[in-house]
Amino acid sequence: MSKSVGTFSDGNLEFQRKIVERSGLGDSTYLPEAVTNVPPNPCMAEARKEAEAVMFGAIDELLAKTSVKPKDIGILVVNCSLFNPTPSLSAMIVNHYKLRGNVISYNLGGMGCSAGLISIDLAKDLLQVHPNTYALVLSMENITLNWYFGNEKSMLLPNCLFRMGGAAVLLSNKRSDKKRSKYQLVHTVRTHKGADDKCFTCVYQLEDSDGKVGVSLSKELMAVAGDALKTNITTLGPLVLPMSEQFLFFATLVGRKLLKAKIRPYIPDFKLAFEHFCIHAGGRAVLDELEKNLQLSDWHMEPSRMTLHRFGNTSSSSLWYELAYSEAKGRIRKGDRTWQIAFGSGFKCNSAVWKALRSINPDKEMNPWMDEIHQFPVDVPKVARI
Repeated sequence: MSKSVGTFSDGNLEFQRKIVERSGLGDSTYLPEAVTNVPPNPCMAEARKEAEAVMFGAIDELLAKTSVKPKDIGILVVNCSLFNPTPSLSAMIVNHYKLRGNVISYNLGGMGCSAGLISIDLAKDLLQVHPNTYALVLSMENITLNWYFGNEKSMLLPNCLFRMGGAAVLLSNKRSDKKRSKYQLVHTVRTHKGADDKCFTCVYQLEDSDGKVGVSLSKELMAVAGDALKTNITTLGPLVLPMSEQFLFFATLVGRKLLKAKIRPYIPDFKLAFEHFCIHAGGRAVLDELEKNLQLSDWHMEPSRMTLHRFGNTSSSSLWYELAYSEAKGRIRKGDRTWQIAFGSGFKCNSAVWKALRSINPDKEMNPWMDEIHQFPVDVPKVARI
């Protein structure tokens, strides 16, 4: 497909081929029609078509699953980083489902792959001051107008990694919903490193020398993500870790910072705090690095790796594909704790901690894995990063 467009050099076609082969993505990910058409047809009408397919498809299933009526929704939060039409995506949802006139709606743009947890955090705060209501959170990205047709290698990476997808989540503060709810939101922790220029520019939308717009991924991205994660877990750790791990962590921190001791930083064992991990499926390199740094097993990483393989990097919604994978595998038991970790432009690292209020019966679930969950996990061999 890329070759038929005629805009990519032979060297960059080979570069993209290598990236796709080593990215951890399988052959069943989704792209919008505007990109798969020959020739491609990126335009506003096609971008709206993609947005409607993702948003309305997810919300239709959510409303059917929960038996909640659109008029009962009091709060709406939508996040999409790169596609922000007028009227907004949130207004499109209000219009399509005829939400009530006093619905509190927000549309978050330009906040990257971690915006899904920002939306959850915003909805949580709003639910604390608006009693007895529902909050609908819609997280997605839009590919149609953001496919890059130039030849800057750093801007070709998103073509190889990002794919079509989205998720709808319903939160409630109604007492009557406690028995049928799946999870309780326990903590949200947000870290923003945007004051540092290197962090701010490591994921950056711009024009190349030929005036073609794309998103550039810096070579410093992994180092920036690692630094943001360290800051995030410094805040999260005391909230979730047992005292023994907290003591070792802070003793090492004091030794390094105050006493200037030449000792390696102590990475707490977060497996003592969580049964499940949902790490943003940004790419194989991200997952490899976190698996090593957090000392996680293949079992812990399986939801993230299989999500990357089956659906690709769906940006802010990837965390929900990962949680759905654990549900479809029958792994979620009452009392289990799940840590969602998201990274995004800015640069941001955000965390959310959920506690399962009941065991999840996979036979009664409706999620994107159910028709093929028996095929997973598949073998995705680890290779050297590019």
